[in-house]
Amino acid sequence: MSPRGVAIPDVRERLFAAAERVLAREGAAGLTNRAVTEEAGCAKGLLYNHFTDLDDFVAQLVLDRFEQIAAEVRPLPEQAGWGDVRENLTAAALALLGANGPAIAVAVLSRHGVTEQVRRAWAGGAPGPGAVEDAMARYLEAEQRLGRVAADADCAMLALALAGTVHHLLMHGSAQPADNHQLISRLVAALVMTPSRPGSPA
Repeated sequence: MSPRGVAIPDVRERLFAAAERVLAREGAAGLTNRAVTEEAGCAKGLLYNHFTDLDDFVAQLVLDRFEQIAAEVRPLPEQAGWGDVRENLTAAALALLGANGPAIAVAVLSRHGVTEQVRRAWAGGAPGPGAVEDAMARYLEAEQRLGRVAADADCAMLALALAGTVHHLLMHGSAQPADNHQLISRLVAALVMTPSRPGSPA
């Protein structure tokens, strides 16, 4: 336990990481101020020194994690022409799911105040699922121009279908994290047609 009066570096991230562990272990019902601060090894009042209430804390956790995901996926269009198209898309989709994504999604759905705050922030321009969808669409369009995605593919709709399905898995999926890679790989393979290489089967 950190002693009173001693500054804790990166306190927001320390509390966020603790909340993710609590959610993964106990679910949304176990997410309380006391559970988070005990997990973080902090004084019980620390959370309310940085956030209005528990809803505000969870909303800021969600927004922070989506900002990180958006930053991770943003360079995707620049990878056009490199590596395997489907593998690149799979990696981007898995970033959207995240290691603790489903647990955080459950917390959002279980708290109306969190849902509304996150929705308002996204409507105001905060990075959300739309940023990931946009990066996927621009990546597919770039690969299409290079001839690595079918010329008649509707890249915007492919990105919407992929991001939308991943969002469904995030909110409602029951798969274990170990299964996510296989699920997303199958999804990308079903959606994205790449031109056959010369001499390869059609």
